[in-house]
Amino acid sequence: MGGRIRRSVQEALDGTPEAARAAGELHHLAIGPGAELEAEWLAAGLQLPDLPAMRQYRVDRTVAMLDRYGYDGVLVMDPMNIRYVSDTTNMQVWVMHNGARYAFVSADGHVIVWDYEGCEFLSGHSHVVDEVRPAIGSTYFLAGPNYERVTRRWADELLDVIAEHCGDSPRIAVDQCSYLGYKALEQGGVTIGNGQEVMEEARKIKGPDEIIAMRCAAHACQATMAEMQQKMRPGMTERAIWAMLHEGNIRRAGEWIETQILASGPRTNPWFQEASSRVVENGDIVAYDTDLVGAYGMMIDISRTWVCGDREPTAEQRRIFDMADEMVKTNAELLTPGRSFRELTFDSVMPPRDEYRHYSVKFHGVGQCDEYPDIYHPWAWDEWGIEDHLEVGMVLTSESYIGSRHGGEGVKLEDQYLVTETGPELLTDFPISLVP
Repeated sequence: MGGRIRRSVQEALDGTPEAARAAGELHHLAIGPGAELEAEWLAAGLQLPDLPAMRQYRVDRTVAMLDRYGYDGVLVMDPMNIRYVSDTTNMQVWVMHNGARYAFVSADGHVIVWDYEGCEFLSGHSHVVDEVRPAIGSTYFLAGPNYERVTRRWADELLDVIAEHCGDSPRIAVDQCSYLGYKALEQGGVTIGNGQEVMEEARKIKGPDEIIAMRCAAHACQATMAEMQQKMRPGMTERAIWAMLHEGNIRRAGEWIETQILASGPRTNPWFQEASSRVVENGDIVAYDTDLVGAYGMMIDISRTWVCGDREPTAEQRRIFDMADEMVKTNAELLTPGRSFRELTFDSVMPPRDEYRHYSVKFHGVGQCDEYPDIYHPWAWDEWGIEDHLEVGMVLTSESYIGSRHGGEGVKLEDQYLVTETGPELLTDFPISLVP
């Protein structure tokens, strides 16, 4: 097998004070959101999350899912799952398409992170990481024509780890890897299962500190939305308005935005147009979906629609806005523990399909990003329906898009809710109003 020398996190710091400081007091997750932002949250009556407790909760959830599905360990290459099991980050978007970072969690909770060469110190802040190693990247970009030989090296090291921590005839869940990677592990005697199932089920129920972190992220997102609302003017391009969300998210300890969905005027119907160089006119509707990964790596996924400028909304703008608003709020009342996904599908409301365009789902889960489940429309049940139910600790959005099939503008609205023992709790309380 590969036989590479394993290293604890402390050993990876190579004994230099610079590396130790980079892994500790100078690490961006150790520095945190900053005194000014934290003071803002405390002044708003929010708490700050206990990050070590949140990290441990996530590892414990992962181990519990391994036990539920009968796996000896899970290999994760999706950066969202790596973040979940280790609370470590490194070039999050870049590694989504370059396999230069991965992690393994055994059924007894041993966590190993493989990081981009020279970046092993980036796990030094997280007490749940037991080992860190340099990654073996086998994508064509990283390995070129040598990718088969490099994949073999990658698999040899993983097989060593699996043999040490998982014993004979191991069952290992894998969220994603190359076809050659799957083959090499199977040839090494590993039975492979669905790691995305394990991780989505683990991430489904939020712990107390994850909810605290999400409240802080929501406050930061909504403060940025207020700035957008105040500064938006006719004559600005859609991209100029959208850029304010990016800037405010980064300034308030956010990480990135998953999409670029903001449209104005005639570009709001049908939905899903990305921000463009179109100049927004006085009286235009401006609609957007935040889709942002915010403070503490928590997603805030909400939508608002405003009229830009000093013109009063038209009767038609008000009519479709009121329909979208009613749909979000009425459907959110269904987010109670024990309610089946079938009930969410068939008991929730929406305008007639033949008269109005609609959004792709009525509800979906939210955590570090959009997460399980997606709740589709009644006509999609036979193909996409899920026999499951809501549980306390789940977070979902209720959303609507209303755009007449006869033309005109469209309205997009969405809010984020926590499922509690007593029903849905609104986590995003930015005013829903057509007029800024």
